[in-house]
Amino acid sequence: MTYRFLVTTTDLGQGGRQRLADAGCVVDYLDDANDVAEVERRMSSVAYDAVISRTVELNAKAINACPTLKIICKHGVGVTNIDVAAATERGIPVLTTPATNAQSVAELTLALMLNCARRLPFFQQEVAAGRWTRSGDGEELQGKTLGLVGFGEIGRRVARFARVIGMQVSFFDPAAPADGDFEGAQRCGSLDELLPLADVLSLHCPVTPKTRLMINAQRLAQLPAHATLINTARGELIDEEALAVALQTGQLRAAALDTVALEPLAADHPFRTLSNLIVTPHIGGSTPQALDAVAQSAARQCLDFLDIQQINPTACVNPQVLNRS
Repeated sequence: MTYRFLVTTTDLGQGGRQRLADAGCVVDYLDDANDVAEVERRMSSVAYDAVISRTVELNAKAINACPTLKIICKHGVGVTNIDVAAATERGIPVLTTPATNAQSVAELTLALMLNCARRLPFFQQEVAAGRWTRSGDGEELQGKTLGLVGFGEIGRRVARFARVIGMQVSFFDPAAPADGDFEGAQRCGSLDELLPLADVLSLHCPVTPKTRLMINAQRLAQLPAHATLINTARGELIDEEALAVALQTGQLRAAALDTVALEPLAADHPFRTLSNLIVTPHIGGSTPQALDAVAQSAARQCLDFLDIQQINPTACVNPQVLNRS
């Protein structure tokens, strides 16, 4: 049977494209990867069986406009751009592709951490401006404590990197098994226990009602003086106004964000004026290797469901739909 897919971006990794082509699928792509109206328009006019969702919003209007839609798979793990409640109401499973881009995100986390420690963007700007500023205000990470919020595939890989360069590692993750192997990392019983330990705090958790805006002014004040914050997870985890103030006042030494609450970053956003903040445009999983692995996983999972109703419950964010008759 021929299935029709919508991929809510302009392209898909080679592995995913090949798998869908081998299955005889018809695949449509967006002309503009950030155009919500285009998503709505296409889904109201084409009988799609499946959507592979990237970062543009997939809202209730779009989901409800496509009566043939049977499955949604996020190209990645964060589903804040998908109206999961609307999909659940329709009985449509929403899947993710866990662990497929973990190495790329972990490597970017390390890169951002090192860039903050040694202030590399500042020195690059100095050289570009014709100056040769040899200040000694970078710092070593050896002996510092890395605090991880979330200790899944990405958090564990970041922990391994950190230990190689001589950092101590502590983490908070209520979902981690009580008898798990934490590879030398210290488990904290709460976020409030972790924060005072974290010279560098790195976020690796999903957005939920409990975690949304959890890094607020009160929580930032619990970090050691001149700590660094890294976020390669989701922008909605951070109170951006509070973070800007902490960076402006020197409460935090630096921060690096691969994601913000509203993407792309607005031209007049206060973050654009901060010299001790690095912002990258949500590229954590955007290496050829990661994009290929994620695309293959998304295509395979959608086809497994469409062909034989097979689904991995651990990849499904709304498992209640699986129990419906």
